[in-house]
Amino acid sequence: MTDHDPDQAARLETLEIRAAFQEDTLATLNEAIIRQQETIDTLRMEIDTMHERLRAMTANLSQVTDDDSPPPHY
Repeated sequence: MTDHDPDQAARLETLEIRAAFQEDTLATLNEAIIRQQETIDTLRMEIDTMHERLRAMTANLSQVTDDDSPPPHY
């Protein structure tokens, strides 16, 4: 295997280049997934906050409705 075939060297170089590009692509995709997960976590927290606000508003609305009911002699 001490003979270095120029074709083999070119093939090896091509494989090394492909591997380098794949590593770069993998790192880029990993960063995108991390950012997406952070966005998902933020959106979940916002949804939870909105849900709690809606629950509080619904509770307040039922109290207001009870207070604004017409008197019994109406």
